Amino acid sequence: MDDDVRLRTPRLLLRGWRAADREPFARLNADPAVMEHFPRLRTRRESDTGVDRIEAHLAEHGFGLWAVEVAATGEFVGFTGLQQTVFPAHFTPAVEVGWRLARHAWGRGYATEAARAAVAFGFDECGLGEIVSFTVPANVRSRAVMRRLGMRHSSADDFDHPALPEGHPLKRHVLYRLGADDR
Repeated sequence: MDDDVRLRTPRLLLRGWRAADREPFARLNADPAVMEHFPRLRTRRESDTGVDRIEAHLAEHGFGLWAVEVAATGEFVGFTGLQQTVFPAHFTPAVEVGWRLARHAWGRGYATEAARAAVAFGFDECGLGEIVSFTVPANVRSRAVMRRLGMRHSSADDFDHPALPEGHPLKRHVLYRLGADDR
């Protein structure tokens, strides 16, 4: 296995970030369809800063948002992985499973396949007791991935994201949970 490959699935490699990933990641973050459920598109500089933060998290925690590569082609298609979530909310601190894939990679099961590997890593290698995921209620694609992972939603867990101002259309979020014993 390559030194930077952390997880391998039947079709994907979840690996460390490479310099060559930055340009396609910036395109992904500037795509209105990909960023529909986020407050705004990202500039190239913001995208690069995001990669820097992701790499720092990976180095500090031994897990994070890994670059996702299609094994058969070597194509970078986005990220999937685990990250510490520490903003003030009733469920934090927590570890979140998350993903963001280029639009052309949608509908192929990549998000679910990669997220399953990340969740298994979190429970089996990191000894986590619970993993969460959250999004806006309208993000039906991500919510479907959460359900395919076996995550459960309770409306009692829904919350207003503290990083967004009152009245923002994306402020309300749904929370999904998966316990180590629930798999």
